[in-house]
Amino acid sequence: MAKRKMSVFERLHKGVLNRNERRILAQKVAASDPGLSIVHPNAAGIDVGNGSHFVAVPADRDSNPVREFGSWTAALREMAEWLIVCRIDTVAMQSTGVYWVALYDVLTSAGLTVVLVNARDTKNVPGRKTDVQECQWLMKLHTYGLLRNSFHLAEEMQCIRTLWRARGRHVAEAAERIQLMQKALTKMNVQLANTLSDISGKTGMTIIGAILEGKRDRYELADLADPQIQASRDEIAHSLEGNWREDVLFELRQALDGYHFAHRQMAECDRQLEQYLSRTPSRVLENPPAAETKPMKGRGGKKSTRQGANIPKIDLSGELKRICGVDLTSIDGIGIISAMTIVSEIGTDLSAFPSEDQFANWLGLAPNNSVTGGKRVKAPKRRVKNRIADVLRMAATSLLQSHTYLGARYRQFRRTLKEPPKAVKAMAHRLALLVYRLMTKGQAWIDWGAAQFEKKKRERDIAYLINKAQSEGYRLVPITEPVN
Repeated sequence: MAKRKMSVFERLHKGVLNRNERRILAQKVAASDPGLSIVHPNAAGIDVGNGSHFVAVPADRDSNPVREFGSWTAALREMAEWLIVCRIDTVAMQSTGVYWVALYDVLTSAGLTVVLVNARDTKNVPGRKTDVQECQWLMKLHTYGLLRNSFHLAEEMQCIRTLWRARGRHVAEAAERIQLMQKALTKMNVQLANTLSDISGKTGMTIIGAILEGKRDRYELADLADPQIQASRDEIAHSLEGNWREDVLFELRQALDGYHFAHRQMAECDRQLEQYLSRTPSRVLENPPAAETKPMKGRGGKKSTRQGANIPKIDLSGELKRICGVDLTSIDGIGIISAMTIVSEIGTDLSAFPSEDQFANWLGLAPNNSVTGGKRVKAPKRRVKNRIADVLRMAATSLLQSHTYLGARYRQFRRTLKEPPKAVKAMAHRLALLVYRLMTKGQAWIDWGAAQFEKKKRERDIAYLINKAQSEGYRLVPITEPVN
Protein backbone atom coordinates (compact mmCIF):
# COMPACT_ATOMS: atom_id res chain seq x y z
CA MET A 1 0.00 0.00 0.00
CA ALA A 2 1.38 3.39 -1.02
CA LYS A 3 2.42 5.67 1.80
CA ARG A 4 0.17 8.66 2.28
CA LYS A 5 1.86 11.96 1.56
CA MET A 6 1.99 14.33 4.52
CA SER A 7 0.22 17.64 4.21
CA VAL A 8 2.18 20.84 4.74
CA PHE A 9 0.48 21.34 8.11
CA GLU A 10 1.45 17.84 9.36
CA ARG A 11 5.02 18.06 8.07
CA LEU A 12 5.68 21.44 9.69
CA HIS A 13 4.21 20.48 13.05
CA LYS A 14 6.19 17.21 13.12
CA GLY A 15 9.39 19.02 12.22
CA VAL A 16 10.12 16.92 9.13
CA LEU A 17 12.55 19.11 7.16
CA ASN A 18 15.29 18.26 4.69
CA ARG A 19 18.00 19.26 7.12
CA ASN A 20 20.87 17.60 5.26
CA GLU A 21 20.16 19.48 2.02
CA ARG A 22 19.69 22.72 3.93
CA ARG A 23 22.99 22.33 5.77
CA ILE A 24 25.01 21.52 2.65
CA LEU A 25 23.58 24.37 0.59
CA ALA A 26 23.93 26.81 3.48
CA GLN A 27 27.64 25.96 3.72
CA LYS A 28 28.16 26.49 0.00
CA VAL A 29 26.43 29.87 -0.07
CA ALA A 30 28.09 31.07 3.13
CA ALA A 31 31.55 30.02 1.93
CA SER A 32 31.36 31.83 -1.42
CA ASP A 33 32.48 35.45 -1.42
CA PRO A 34 31.56 37.41 -4.56
CA GLY A 35 33.67 40.39 -3.45
CA LEU A 36 30.82 42.91 -3.52
CA SER A 37 30.05 45.59 -0.99
CA ILE A 38 27.22 44.81 1.39
CA VAL A 39 24.29 47.19 0.97
CA HIS A 40 21.70 45.54 3.22
CA PRO A 41 23.41 43.67 6.09
CA ASN A 42 20.09 42.80 7.76
CA ALA A 43 18.45 41.23 4.71
CA ALA A 44 16.40 38.06 4.39
CA GLY A 45 15.03 36.15 1.41
CA ILE A 46 11.67 34.39 1.06
CA ASP A 47 10.71 31.82 -1.55
CA VAL A 48 6.95 32.28 -1.84
CA GLY A 49 4.79 29.23 -2.43
CA ASN A 50 1.19 28.14 -2.27
CA GLY A 51 1.28 25.83 0.75
CA SER A 52 4.39 27.13 2.50
CA HIS A 53 7.16 29.73 2.35
CA PHE A 54 10.91 29.15 2.79
CA VAL A 55 12.77 31.93 4.63
CA ALA A 56 16.54 32.43 4.80
CA VAL A 57 18.43 34.77 7.16
CA PRO A 58 22.21 35.27 7.60
CA ALA A 59 23.91 32.25 9.11
CA ASP A 60 25.00 34.14 12.25
CA ARG A 61 21.45 35.19 13.22
CA ASP A 62 20.00 31.81 14.13
CA SER A 63 21.15 28.23 14.59
CA ASN A 64 18.60 27.30 11.95
CA PRO A 65 19.05 30.04 9.30
CA VAL A 66 16.57 28.50 6.84
CA ARG A 67 13.05 27.76 8.01
CA GLU A 68 9.82 26.78 6.37
CA PHE A 69 6.57 28.44 7.43
CA GLY A 70 3.01 27.61 6.48
CA SER A 71 0.77 29.89 4.46
CA TRP A 72 -1.93 30.35 7.13
CA THR A 73 -2.12 33.64 9.00
CA ALA A 74 -0.76 32.35 12.31
CA ALA A 75 2.33 31.00 10.53
CA LEU A 76 2.87 34.30 8.74
CA ARG A 77 2.77 36.17 12.04
CA GLU A 78 5.21 33.65 13.50
CA MET A 79 7.50 34.30 10.52
CA ALA A 80 7.39 38.06 11.11
CA GLU A 81 8.24 37.62 14.81
CA TRP A 82 11.15 35.31 13.95
CA LEU A 83 12.54 37.80 11.44
CA ILE A 84 12.40 40.58 14.03
CA VAL A 85 14.18 38.37 16.59
CA CYS A 86 16.86 37.72 13.93
CA ARG A 87 17.35 41.51 13.61
CA ILE A 88 16.07 41.59 10.02
CA ASP A 89 14.79 44.91 8.72
CA THR A 90 14.36 44.23 4.98
CA VAL A 91 13.04 41.19 3.11
CA ALA A 92 13.17 40.24 -0.57
CA MET A 93 10.58 37.99 -2.18
CA GLN A 94 9.27 37.25 -5.64
CA SER A 95 5.87 38.40 -6.89
CA THR A 96 4.55 34.86 -7.35
CA GLY A 97 0.91 34.92 -8.44
CA VAL A 98 -1.21 36.32 -5.62
CA TYR A 99 0.44 34.20 -2.94
CA TRP A 100 2.66 37.11 -1.91
CA VAL A 101 -0.21 39.51 -1.12
CA ALA A 102 -1.11 38.22 2.36
CA LEU A 103 2.56 37.76 3.24
CA TYR A 104 3.33 41.32 2.11
CA ASP A 105 0.56 42.73 4.30
CA VAL A 106 1.69 40.84 7.41
CA LEU A 107 5.36 41.75 7.04
CA THR A 108 4.75 45.44 6.32
CA SER A 109 2.36 45.71 9.25
CA ALA A 110 5.14 44.29 11.44
CA GLY A 111 7.42 47.16 10.38
CA LEU A 112 9.60 45.24 7.92
CA THR A 113 10.61 46.69 4.54
CA VAL A 114 9.54 44.31 1.80
CA VAL A 115 11.21 44.39 -1.62
CA LEU A 116 8.97 42.76 -4.20
CA VAL A 117 11.03 41.60 -7.16
CA ASN A 118 10.26 40.21 -10.59
CA ALA A 119 11.11 36.52 -10.93
CA ARG A 120 12.78 37.33 -14.27
CA ASP A 121 15.52 39.24 -12.41
CA THR A 122 16.33 36.36 -10.04
CA LYS A 123 16.11 33.30 -12.26
CA ASN A 124 19.89 32.83 -12.63
CA VAL A 125 20.26 30.83 -9.46
CA PRO A 126 23.32 28.54 -9.77
CA GLY A 127 22.99 24.78 -9.65
CA ARG A 128 19.84 22.75 -9.29
CA LYS A 129 16.98 24.95 -8.18
CA THR A 130 15.28 24.08 -4.90
CA ASP A 131 13.12 26.07 -2.50
CA VAL A 132 15.94 26.24 0.07
CA GLN A 133 18.48 27.40 -2.49
CA GLU A 134 16.02 29.93 -3.95
CA CYS A 135 15.40 31.77 -0.66
CA GLN A 136 19.15 31.84 0.10
CA TRP A 137 19.87 33.18 -3.38
CA LEU A 138 17.29 35.95 -2.91
CA MET A 139 18.84 36.85 0.45
CA LYS A 140 22.30 37.00 -1.13
CA LEU A 141 21.23 39.20 -4.05
CA HIS A 142 19.36 41.53 -1.74
CA THR A 143 22.30 41.74 0.68
CA TYR A 144 24.51 43.10 -2.10
CA GLY A 145 21.81 45.43 -3.44
CA LEU A 146 21.31 43.58 -6.73
CA LEU A 147 17.50 43.55 -6.71
CA ARG A 148 15.07 46.21 -7.91
CA ASN A 149 11.82 46.82 -6.12
CA SER A 150 8.72 46.41 -8.25
CA PHE A 151 6.07 49.07 -8.59
CA HIS A 152 3.44 48.77 -5.87
CA LEU A 153 0.14 50.60 -6.19
CA ALA A 154 -0.84 52.95 -3.38
CA GLU A 155 -3.11 51.36 -0.80
CA GLU A 156 -5.99 53.80 -1.35
CA MET A 157 -6.06 52.90 -5.07
CA GLN A 158 -5.95 49.14 -4.68
CA CYS A 159 -9.68 48.84 -4.01
CA ILE A 160 -10.39 50.81 -7.21
CA ARG A 161 -8.08 48.52 -9.19
CA THR A 162 -9.75 45.42 -7.75
CA LEU A 163 -13.21 46.62 -8.71
CA TRP A 164 -12.19 47.80 -12.16
CA ARG A 165 -10.53 44.47 -12.96
CA ALA A 166 -13.60 42.62 -11.71
CA ARG A 167 -15.78 44.82 -13.88
CA GLY A 168 -13.55 44.05 -16.85
CA ARG A 169 -14.14 40.34 -16.31
CA HIS A 170 -17.91 40.93 -16.29
CA VAL A 171 -17.62 42.85 -19.56
CA ALA A 172 -15.75 39.91 -21.07
CA GLU A 173 -18.42 37.52 -19.77
CA ALA A 174 -21.16 39.65 -21.35
CA ALA A 175 -19.33 39.58 -24.69
CA GLU A 176 -19.01 35.81 -24.44
CA ARG A 177 -22.75 35.48 -23.82
CA ILE A 178 -23.45 37.55 -26.96
CA GLN A 179 -21.33 35.12 -28.97
CA LEU A 180 -23.24 32.19 -27.48
CA MET A 181 -26.54 33.82 -28.46
CA GLN A 182 -25.28 34.30 -32.01
CA LYS A 183 -24.17 30.67 -32.10
CA ALA A 184 -27.56 29.43 -30.88
CA LEU A 185 -29.42 31.52 -33.45
CA THR A 186 -27.14 30.31 -36.24
CA LYS A 187 -27.68 26.67 -35.24
CA MET A 188 -31.41 27.25 -35.77
CA ASN A 189 -30.60 29.12 -39.04
CA VAL A 190 -32.01 32.35 -37.64
CA GLN A 191 -29.78 34.89 -39.40
CA LEU A 192 -30.54 37.82 -37.11
CA ALA A 193 -26.83 38.44 -36.46
CA ASN A 194 -26.27 38.98 -40.20
CA THR A 195 -29.14 41.47 -40.43
CA LEU A 196 -28.46 43.59 -37.33
CA SER A 197 -25.05 45.06 -36.67
CA ASP A 198 -25.41 44.27 -32.96
CA ILE A 199 -27.91 41.79 -31.56
CA SER A 200 -27.27 43.13 -28.05
CA GLY A 201 -28.95 46.41 -29.00
CA LYS A 202 -32.54 47.37 -28.30
CA THR A 203 -34.00 45.65 -31.40
CA GLY A 204 -31.97 42.47 -30.99
CA MET A 205 -32.79 42.02 -27.31
CA THR A 206 -36.50 42.70 -27.95
CA ILE A 207 -36.71 40.13 -30.76
CA ILE A 208 -34.76 37.48 -28.82
CA GLY A 209 -36.99 38.03 -25.79
CA ALA A 210 -40.10 37.61 -27.96
CA ILE A 211 -38.69 34.38 -29.45
CA LEU A 212 -38.12 32.95 -25.98
CA GLU A 213 -41.69 33.95 -25.03
CA GLY A 214 -42.98 31.69 -27.82
CA LYS A 215 -43.61 34.05 -30.73
CA ARG A 216 -42.80 32.44 -34.07
CA ASP A 217 -44.45 34.60 -36.73
CA ARG A 218 -41.55 36.20 -38.56
CA TYR A 219 -43.41 39.36 -39.65
CA GLU A 220 -44.76 39.85 -36.14
CA LEU A 221 -41.19 39.60 -34.85
CA ALA A 222 -39.94 41.96 -37.57
CA ASP A 223 -42.46 44.60 -36.45
CA LEU A 224 -40.60 44.78 -33.12
CA ALA A 225 -37.60 46.36 -34.82
CA ASP A 226 -36.78 49.99 -34.12
CA PRO A 227 -37.78 52.32 -36.97
CA GLN A 228 -34.20 53.56 -37.26
CA ILE A 229 -32.91 50.10 -38.24
CA GLN A 230 -31.55 50.27 -41.80
CA ALA A 231 -32.71 46.76 -42.71
CA SER A 232 -36.18 46.57 -44.24
CA ARG A 233 -39.09 44.73 -42.68
CA ASP A 234 -38.93 41.97 -45.30
CA GLU A 235 -35.19 41.50 -44.78
CA ILE A 236 -35.60 41.15 -41.02
CA ALA A 237 -38.57 38.80 -41.49
CA HIS A 238 -36.62 36.51 -43.84
CA SER A 239 -33.74 36.35 -41.35
CA LEU A 240 -36.13 35.17 -38.61
CA GLU A 241 -37.27 32.00 -40.36
CA GLY A 242 -35.53 28.97 -38.94
CA ASN A 243 -35.75 25.60 -37.24
CA TRP A 244 -37.01 26.18 -33.70
CA ARG A 245 -35.24 23.43 -31.71
CA GLU A 246 -36.16 23.14 -28.06
CA ASP A 247 -32.66 22.27 -26.90
CA VAL A 248 -31.12 25.24 -28.72
CA LEU A 249 -33.85 27.55 -27.42
CA PHE A 250 -32.92 26.43 -23.90
CA GLU A 251 -29.28 27.23 -24.71
CA LEU A 252 -30.34 30.64 -26.03
CA ARG A 253 -32.30 31.37 -22.85
CA GLN A 254 -29.36 30.53 -20.63
CA ALA A 255 -27.03 32.70 -22.71
CA LEU A 256 -29.49 35.61 -22.43
CA ASP A 257 -29.81 35.13 -18.67
CA GLY A 258 -26.02 35.09 -18.37
CA TYR A 259 -25.81 38.31 -20.38
CA HIS A 260 -28.28 40.09 -18.10
CA PHE A 261 -26.55 38.69 -15.01
CA ALA A 262 -23.18 40.03 -16.20
CA HIS A 263 -24.71 43.49 -16.66
CA ARG A 264 -26.22 43.37 -13.18
CA GLN A 265 -22.77 42.55 -11.82
CA MET A 266 -21.33 45.47 -13.78
CA ALA A 267 -23.97 47.80 -12.30
CA GLU A 268 -23.07 46.66 -8.77
CA CYS A 269 -19.40 47.29 -9.50
CA ASP A 270 -20.28 50.77 -10.76
CA ARG A 271 -22.13 51.64 -7.57
CA GLN A 272 -19.30 50.40 -5.37
CA LEU A 273 -16.72 52.08 -7.59
CA GLU A 274 -18.55 55.38 -7.28
CA GLN A 275 -18.25 55.18 -3.49
CA TYR A 276 -14.51 54.45 -3.62
CA LEU A 277 -13.90 57.28 -6.11
CA SER A 278 -15.82 59.75 -3.96
CA ARG A 279 -13.53 58.95 -1.01
CA THR A 280 -10.37 59.47 -3.09
CA PRO A 281 -8.82 62.89 -2.41
CA SER A 282 -8.70 65.52 -5.13
CA ARG A 283 -5.43 66.37 -6.80
CA VAL A 284 -4.38 69.84 -7.89
CA LEU A 285 -1.26 70.36 -9.98
CA GLU A 286 0.75 73.53 -9.54
CA ASN A 287 1.66 73.98 -13.20
CA PRO A 288 -1.28 75.30 -15.23
CA PRO A 289 -1.43 74.92 -19.03
CA ALA A 290 0.80 77.33 -20.91
CA ALA A 291 -1.13 80.44 -21.92
CA GLU A 292 0.43 80.74 -25.37
CA THR A 293 -0.51 77.22 -26.52
CA LYS A 294 -3.84 77.53 -28.23
CA PRO A 295 -5.37 74.81 -30.38
CA MET A 296 -5.42 75.47 -34.08
CA LYS A 297 -8.69 75.90 -35.84
CA GLY A 298 -9.55 73.82 -38.85
CA ARG A 299 -8.66 70.16 -39.21
CA GLY A 300 -8.91 69.19 -35.59
CA GLY A 301 -9.92 65.69 -34.55
CA LYS A 302 -13.31 65.07 -33.01
CA LYS A 303 -13.75 62.48 -30.33
CA SER A 304 -16.66 60.12 -30.54
CA THR A 305 -19.41 60.81 -28.02
CA ARG A 306 -21.10 57.44 -28.56
CA GLN A 307 -21.95 55.74 -25.27
CA GLY A 308 -21.68 51.96 -25.46
CA ALA A 309 -23.54 49.44 -23.37
CA ASN A 310 -20.45 48.78 -21.25
CA ILE A 311 -19.75 52.42 -20.29
CA PRO A 312 -20.23 52.94 -16.51
CA LYS A 313 -23.47 54.74 -15.67
CA ILE A 314 -21.71 57.10 -13.27
CA ASP A 315 -19.91 60.42 -13.69
CA LEU A 316 -16.61 58.69 -14.33
CA SER A 317 -15.18 61.53 -16.41
CA GLY A 318 -15.72 64.13 -13.69
CA GLU A 319 -14.29 61.91 -10.96
CA LEU A 320 -11.17 61.12 -13.00
CA LYS A 321 -10.54 64.82 -13.64
CA ARG A 322 -10.91 65.53 -9.93
CA ILE A 323 -8.58 62.84 -8.61
CA CYS A 324 -5.99 63.25 -11.40
CA GLY A 325 -6.03 67.02 -11.67
CA VAL A 326 -5.87 66.66 -15.47
CA ASP A 327 -8.06 65.28 -18.25
CA LEU A 328 -6.41 62.20 -19.75
CA THR A 329 -9.13 61.98 -22.41
CA SER A 330 -7.78 65.20 -23.93
CA ILE A 331 -5.13 62.99 -25.56
CA ASP A 332 -6.54 61.78 -28.85
CA GLY A 333 -7.22 58.04 -28.85
CA ILE A 334 -7.65 57.74 -25.07
CA GLY A 335 -11.30 57.41 -24.07
CA ILE A 336 -12.92 57.26 -20.66
CA ILE A 337 -12.47 53.47 -20.34
CA SER A 338 -8.79 53.69 -21.28
CA ALA A 339 -8.24 56.57 -18.86
CA MET A 340 -9.89 54.65 -16.02
CA THR A 341 -7.73 51.61 -16.73
CA ILE A 342 -4.59 53.74 -16.61
CA VAL A 343 -5.53 55.40 -13.32
CA SER A 344 -6.65 52.14 -11.68
CA GLU A 345 -3.35 50.42 -12.54
CA ILE A 346 -0.82 53.15 -11.61
CA GLY A 347 -2.82 55.58 -9.49
CA THR A 348 -2.25 59.32 -9.68
CA ASP A 349 1.28 59.51 -8.21
CA LEU A 350 4.00 58.59 -10.72
CA SER A 351 6.91 59.43 -8.42
CA ALA A 352 7.96 55.76 -8.55
CA PHE A 353 9.11 56.43 -12.13
CA PRO A 354 11.86 59.11 -12.14
CA SER A 355 11.54 59.75 -15.88
CA GLU A 356 9.15 59.18 -18.73
CA ASP A 357 11.59 56.77 -20.36
CA GLN A 358 11.57 54.55 -17.27
CA PHE A 359 7.77 54.64 -17.29
CA ALA A 360 7.68 53.52 -20.93
CA ASN A 361 10.24 50.81 -20.18
CA TRP A 362 8.13 49.51 -17.29
CA LEU A 363 5.20 49.25 -19.70
CA GLY A 364 7.32 47.20 -22.10
CA LEU A 365 6.97 49.81 -24.85
CA ALA A 366 10.62 50.88 -24.98
CA PRO A 367 13.15 49.13 -27.26
CA ASN A 368 15.24 46.48 -25.55
CA ASN A 369 18.68 47.90 -26.36
CA SER A 370 21.76 46.08 -25.08
CA VAL A 371 25.22 47.62 -25.31
CA THR A 372 28.46 45.68 -25.09
CA GLY A 373 31.88 47.04 -26.01
CA GLY A 374 30.25 50.37 -26.80
CA LYS A 375 28.12 48.82 -29.54
CA ARG A 376 24.45 48.01 -29.67
CA VAL A 377 23.74 44.30 -29.96
CA LYS A 378 20.55 42.53 -30.81
CA ALA A 379 18.66 41.57 -27.67
CA PRO A 380 15.70 39.21 -27.35
CA LYS A 381 12.26 40.74 -27.18
CA ARG A 382 10.91 41.38 -23.73
CA ARG A 383 7.61 39.71 -23.04
CA VAL A 384 5.81 42.14 -20.75
CA LYS A 385 2.15 41.71 -19.83
CA ASN A 386 0.76 45.06 -18.81
CA ARG A 387 -2.85 46.24 -18.94
CA ILE A 388 -1.85 49.85 -19.55
CA ALA A 389 0.35 48.86 -22.49
CA ASP A 390 -2.56 46.91 -24.01
CA VAL A 391 -4.84 49.93 -23.62
CA LEU A 392 -2.30 52.24 -25.24
CA ARG A 393 -1.84 49.85 -28.15
CA MET A 394 -5.58 49.84 -28.74
CA ALA A 395 -5.61 53.64 -28.53
CA ALA A 396 -2.81 53.77 -31.10
CA THR A 397 -4.71 51.66 -33.62
CA SER A 398 -7.73 53.98 -33.32
CA LEU A 399 -5.64 56.90 -34.66
CA LEU A 400 -5.33 55.55 -38.19
CA GLN A 401 -8.16 57.68 -39.61
CA SER A 402 -7.83 60.53 -37.13
CA HIS A 403 -7.32 64.02 -38.61
CA THR A 404 -5.18 65.08 -35.65
CA TYR A 405 -1.53 65.64 -34.89
CA LEU A 406 -1.21 62.19 -33.33
CA GLY A 407 -3.12 60.60 -36.19
CA ALA A 408 -0.66 62.08 -38.69
CA ARG A 409 2.24 60.89 -36.56
CA TYR A 410 0.87 57.34 -36.43
CA ARG A 411 0.43 57.27 -40.20
CA GLN A 412 4.05 58.38 -40.55
CA PHE A 413 5.14 55.51 -38.29
CA ARG A 414 3.29 53.09 -40.55
CA ARG A 415 5.04 54.48 -43.63
CA THR A 416 8.55 54.51 -42.17
CA LEU A 417 8.52 51.36 -40.05
CA LYS A 418 6.69 49.31 -42.72
CA GLU A 419 5.47 46.70 -40.20
CA PRO A 420 2.13 47.58 -38.50
CA PRO A 421 3.02 45.94 -35.12
CA LYS A 422 6.14 48.10 -34.85
CA ALA A 423 4.14 51.21 -35.75
CA VAL A 424 1.55 50.37 -33.09
CA LYS A 425 4.24 49.93 -30.45
CA ALA A 426 5.97 53.17 -31.46
CA MET A 427 2.69 55.09 -31.26
CA ALA A 428 1.80 53.47 -27.94
CA HIS A 429 5.22 54.56 -26.66
CA ARG A 430 4.43 58.12 -27.73
CA LEU A 431 1.07 58.01 -25.94
CA ALA A 432 2.79 56.69 -22.79
CA LEU A 433 5.11 59.70 -22.78
CA LEU A 434 2.15 62.07 -23.15
CA VAL A 435 0.34 60.37 -20.25
CA TYR A 436 3.43 60.71 -18.05
CA ARG A 437 3.89 64.39 -18.91
CA LEU A 438 0.23 65.11 -18.34
CA MET A 439 0.17 63.35 -14.95
CA THR A 440 3.41 64.88 -13.68
CA LYS A 441 3.71 68.34 -15.22
CA GLY A 442 0.06 69.25 -15.54
CA GLN A 443 0.46 70.62 -19.06
CA ALA A 444 -2.74 70.11 -21.01
CA TRP A 445 -2.28 68.24 -24.27
CA ILE A 446 -3.02 70.60 -27.16
CA ASP A 447 -3.86 68.91 -30.45
CA TRP A 448 -2.53 71.08 -33.29
CA GLY A 449 -4.12 69.05 -36.04
CA ALA A 450 -2.74 66.98 -38.89
CA ALA A 451 -2.03 70.10 -40.99
CA GLN A 452 0.45 71.39 -38.40
CA PHE A 453 2.21 68.02 -38.29
CA GLU A 454 2.56 67.93 -42.08
CA LYS A 455 3.86 71.52 -42.02
CA LYS A 456 6.55 70.69 -39.47
CA LYS A 457 7.50 67.54 -41.34
CA ARG A 458 7.89 69.55 -44.57
CA GLU A 459 10.09 72.08 -42.78
CA ARG A 460 12.30 69.29 -41.42
CA ASP A 461 12.62 67.68 -44.84
CA ILE A 462 13.60 71.00 -46.48
CA ALA A 463 16.16 71.73 -43.75
CA TYR A 464 17.67 68.27 -44.25
CA LEU A 465 17.96 68.79 -48.01
CA ILE A 466 19.58 72.23 -47.55
CA ASN A 467 22.18 70.85 -45.12
CA LYS A 468 22.85 67.87 -47.39
CA ALA A 469 23.37 70.11 -50.42
CA GLN A 470 25.70 72.42 -48.50
CA SER A 471 27.80 69.49 -47.30
CA GLU A 472 28.28 68.44 -50.95
CA GLY A 473 29.14 71.95 -52.10
CA TYR A 474 25.77 72.80 -53.64
CA ARG A 475 23.04 75.27 -52.85
CA LEU A 476 19.32 74.71 -53.18
CA VAL A 477 17.38 77.32 -55.09
CA PRO A 478 13.55 77.35 -54.91
CA ILE A 479 11.67 77.15 -58.19
CA THR A 480 9.81 80.40 -58.78
CA GLU A 481 8.56 79.68 -62.28
CA PRO A 482 5.84 77.07 -62.94
CA VAL A 483 7.16 73.74 -64.16
CA ASN A 484 5.66 72.52 -67.46
